[in-house]
Amino acid sequence: MSANRNEHSTHHDKLPIRMLHDRVLVRQEAGEGERRSGGGILIPATAAVGRRLAWAEVVAVGQNVRTVEPGDRVLYDPEDRAEVEVRGIPYVLMRERDLHAVAADRFEGSEDSTGLYL
Repeated sequence: MSANRNEHSTHHDKLPIRMLHDRVLVRQEAGEGERRSGGGILIPATAAVGRRLAWAEVVAVGQNVRTVEPGDRVLYDPEDRAEVEVRGIPYVLMRERDLHAVAADRFEGSEDSTGLYL
């Protein structure tokens, strides 16, 4: 991988850490608690709804990560996670293979897109 990717991996919020290998550090999006259904019904955070995936923003990547970069929105299973706190901010640490999808914002208009992104 290029040195440029390594610069991006520690640039976001000037994190005092460098991710290794295939690890991805993400910050959960706000609103993981209560939510509303399409019809406007309030669903409490404790409601049992099966496995629910969550969105997060990638903030740092290891040198072997190939499919995501800092700033991407990714979909992951919040039950399969390792949490870490850096400078008082909670993050989730995972392997690249544990990500389920990447938001299409970065890929729109790309002619070489495979269509595998949400």
